[in-house]
Amino acid sequence: MEELSNEVRRVLGEDTANHAIRYGELTLTVPAGALVETLRRLRDDPSLRFVSFIDICGVDYPEREQRFDVVYHLLSPYRNQRIRVKVMAGEDDLVPSATPVFPAADWYEREAFDLYGILFSGHPDLRRILTDYGFDGYPLRKDFPMTGFVEVRYDEAVKQVVYEPVQLRQEMRNFDFLSPWEGTDYVLPGDEKSKAN
Repeated sequence: MEELSNEVRRVLGEDTANHAIRYGELTLTVPAGALVETLRRLRDDPSLRFVSFIDICGVDYPEREQRFDVVYHLLSPYRNQRIRVKVMAGEDDLVPSATPVFPAADWYEREAFDLYGILFSGHPDLRRILTDYGFDGYPLRKDFPMTGFVEVRYDEAVKQVVYEPVQLRQEMRNFDFLSPWEGTDYVLPGDEKSKAN
């Protein structure tokens, strides 16, 4: 990894990216403005050749000012190595689209927009693809409610699908999170061992 890190520093320059080796892979953190050029150099440099675009994913840190990490995973079949490129972005920040360098980024950027609300400038068709028409919010954000805002069901009386505000049933509201065997009046087999100490 150190050899790859040194080679990437030579190609990108010392100040272009923050380098770290995490989980057995090299991770670069670059400013949003340098993203497209960084991806292009990683792809085109003959000593690196990260030509295989694997994935883009979003990570949400709501307590940070720039709450999102947009993470790009690339593979170099020639080196048999992977690299991770990260960009930090705020809720209203525009991340340059990677589609000019890797056309396959199209779908993944649309997923990140649909599920996190991450905005990509220069994307050819940035619209929702996984959530329903008129869906409110972004379901993978950590501040999105677990139950959502609306529920969908088929109403037999009107013979169509209806959208209604979510109404929590009482048993969901008062769930006590205790294991079913805690707080009982009887001892289950094996419990005597745990209470002996």
